[in-house]
Amino acid sequence: MGHKHSKAEILDGALAAAFDDGLSQLTFGRIAKRLGISDRIVVYYFPTKDDLIGEVLHAMGAQLQETLAPTFSTPAADHLDLVRAAWPVLARADADAVFALFFEAGGLAAIGREPYRGLIPQLVEAWIEWAAAFIRGTKARRRAEAEAAIAVLDGLLLLRQLAGPEAADRAARTLGASGPGRAAPISSAPVTR
Repeated sequence: MGHKHSKAEILDGALAAAFDDGLSQLTFGRIAKRLGISDRIVVYYFPTKDDLIGEVLHAMGAQLQETLAPTFSTPAADHLDLVRAAWPVLARADADAVFALFFEAGGLAAIGREPYRGLIPQLVEAWIEWAAAFIRGTKARRRAEAEAAIAVLDGLLLLRQLAGPEAADRAARTLGASGPGRAAPISSAPVTR
């Protein structure tokens, strides 16, 4: 009997396939071929494509949170402080593939395609709750500031995807999100994918 792949190994293969081909091209067959296994093994761990896509999106979100957490060493005063801390890590070439997938999923959600229509609002809500923990103030204020931070970051990241890094960096500087005089975001923290 051959090597049995774990759920984690198959999820890693699914993430790699999504980064290479996009979420809309993610199939049990492509993952199985990539890993050199039967697609029945993939189905064993992920009974439906919706299950697989949900796990891929949650794994992607968890990787981003893990990457960003060290940048939030002290609580932010407001959404702009949070954006200033996050932007140098998010505005990196090695993060572009992650956000390309996120925006692909968001686009599919916007046109009502399942499972994205149900998953993306949950993912965004989880991000807002997570970000709120890094902001000072009352619960309501933390939530409002986290929503503003996510809105600004998503806008900057979408601009980066569509108009390029220079346009996003100019916008970040104009918003005061990249700090005074910074020409380009710099960070030593790698974004895992």
